[in-house]
Amino acid sequence: MFKLTVAQVDKTLFQGEVAQVTCPGADGELTILSHHSALVTPLRAGELKIVDDEGKETRIAVTGGILEVRGNEATIIL
Repeated sequence: MFKLTVAQVDKTLFQGEVAQVTCPGADGELTILSHHSALVTPLRAGELKIVDDEGKETRIAVTGGILEVRGNEATIIL
């Protein structure tokens, strides 16, 4: 589990502990798991797939953004 925040400039769309998030990276789809290596990468248009520890999925459509992973925390700014 790790902390995930998905935010726009004016509001937070998602915040919580998750098992994984799959993002539309600039060079292809990437999945972030707990204790992922530090990373900063642009995102392209597509869909975020967020999975909690019980397997429940939350999907958020995105038109692009930035993903930052640091420690056991990921932040997506749209």
